[in-house]
Amino acid sequence: MMEKKKILLAVSGGIAAYKAATVASRLFQNGYEVKVILTQSAQKFITPLTFQTLTREEVYTDTFEEKDPAVVSHIDLADWADLVLIAPATANSIGKLANGIADDMLTTTLLATKADVLIAPAMNVNMFNHPAVMKNMETLASFGWRFIEPNEGLLACGWIGKGRLAEPEELIESVHAYFNEKKTEDMPLTGKKILVTAGPTREELDPVRYFTNHSSGKMGYAIASVAKKLGADVTLVTGPTSLPEPQGITIEKIISTKDMYEATMSRYHEQDVVIKCAAVADYTPVTVHSNKFKKKNDLWTIEMKKTVDILQSLGEKKEHQVLVGFAAETENLENYAKDKMIRKNLDMVVGNDVSKEGSGFGSDTNEIIMIKKDGSKKVLPILTKENAAHEILIEVMELMKR
Repeated sequence: MMEKKKILLAVSGGIAAYKAATVASRLFQNGYEVKVILTQSAQKFITPLTFQTLTREEVYTDTFEEKDPAVVSHIDLADWADLVLIAPATANSIGKLANGIADDMLTTTLLATKADVLIAPAMNVNMFNHPAVMKNMETLASFGWRFIEPNEGLLACGWIGKGRLAEPEELIESVHAYFNEKKTEDMPLTGKKILVTAGPTREELDPVRYFTNHSSGKMGYAIASVAKKLGADVTLVTGPTSLPEPQGITIEKIISTKDMYEATMSRYHEQDVVIKCAAVADYTPVTVHSNKFKKKNDLWTIEMKKTVDILQSLGEKKEHQVLVGFAAETENLENYAKDKMIRKNLDMVVGNDVSKEGSGFGSDTNEIIMIKKDGSKKVLPILTKENAAHEILIEVMELMKR
């Protein structure tokens, strides 16, 4: 696991409590942090020392046992958990939780947690099928709690039927499945390839001089970083910047507009999304001097020629890709942005007025408008560039569904 997830294992009083020891041990061995709550009834079957030994953590048994004066134990524990697993869950515990009764460490903590809950019932078959128990389980299900169904077979009481706690392997698999599902929810761009261009380009005039612009690359780097966090396979084609390199991203460093064109086009066919955030030079010197140009006259006229239009080329060759461009303007933002989107066959254009305070090159914030090909638009207030990147990628994901 890339990071340790925190599991709160709540054990209530039933003979199946012995299985919880195996669950705690296996979860710990699988790289989870595990803390355990034992009810007073559970301690009749298994001791706190058993779980302390298996998890290397303190075991919680009493709501009023406050060992750390800096926190309230059941609140601190409720906030700590990424997931709560109640195994076994007795009819008594299910009934109290369904009706908001908080009279011990387990119930007070569960009422306070915002973590998701997996609940594994274990009881006599007739208890399990009792209308009151069924109603209580329906209530908990309505809270969004998920049930791990008990197995059928010979029960400790001698009855045969449904009510035997799921085996430790099943409980552990349910925990794994939860986090895999959560990962998919939290990383919706998993399996998608996204190319982002960022920063300025430099057009060389001689060995010591070049033409460039004020782009810092911050917006493009923020988009690349957020896309990576959302699970995407990200390639960042970047002009010269002083920014730290994002981790886990393929980075292609370029200098000129021609360099960026070649780096982008060579990868274009395999991308699902291309977000062209770079501020490329529109013109480059016709003559590039091999040696430093010496001062001769008061005036120096430099002849320039157009550079290749990368975004136009991408739009002309677009197949399955979602193509997003940026329009950095100082006036008539919406009109110029719409025109750019149409001319260059974009799925969406992100416009920003770089003359506005807090929205220009080099700032840590941005104020953007997003316009889609269907004519819809979304105007956002000033946001950090990371938050703006989130908003942009939300709209990109909507476009990918079409």
